[in-house]
Amino acid sequence: MSEVASLIAQCEDLDRKAVEHLDKELVKIRAGRANPAMLEGVRVDYYGSEVPLSQVSNINTPDARTIMVQPWEKKMIDPIEKAIMAANLGFNPSNNGEHVIIAVPMLTEERRKELVKMAGRESEHARVSIRGARQKAMESIKKAQKDGLPEDAAKGAEGEVEKITGKWNKRVDELIAAKEKEIMTV
Repeated sequence: MSEVASLIAQCEDLDRKAVEHLDKELVKIRAGRANPAMLEGVRVDYYGSEVPLSQVSNINTPDARTIMVQPWEKKMIDPIEKAIMAANLGFNPSNNGEHVIIAVPMLTEERRKELVKMAGRESEHARVSIRGARQKAMESIKKAQKDGLPEDAAKGAEGEVEKITGKWNKRVDELIAAKEKEIMTV
C-alpha cells in the first residue's frame, strides 16, 4: 500500500512543480507594469563569467513605467546595457552615469493579445506536464495491480490521482485567468 501512496505523492509533486514553473514563466510575461522579474533571465559578462544581472546590481522599480538597475560597480553600466539589449526583451536601456534606466513602453492592444497567447502557450505546457504525471501514475497503478494490488485499492488510487490532477489543472486555470486579466487591464 505504501507503493501506491508513494506514486500518488510523486504525481502530486510533479504537478506542483509544473504549476510552479508556470508561475515563474508568467512573471516574465510583462503586463505593462515595470517589474524587476522582467530582467530575471538577463546574464551579464562579469570579469569573463556570465552571471545573472541580480548578482552585479540592485534592480528596482521607482514607478509603474520604469525599471532602474543600479550596478554595484560603475564600470558595469555598459556591460549591463549590452546584456539587456542582447536579451531581446524589447527594452531600450539608457544610463545617467550611475544607473541603467529602462522605460517600459505602454502595450498596444495587439501586443496585449499576443501576450495573452504567450501565456496560453505556457499554460498548455503546464497542462501537458500534469497530464504526463497523471499518465505515469495511472500506468504505475495498473502495473501494481498486475503485481497483486487489490482492485479496490487500485480504483481508490486512480480516483486520488484524478482528484490531484483536477486540483492542479484548476490552479493552472486560476493563474492564467489572473494573468490574462492583468495583461488586458489598461
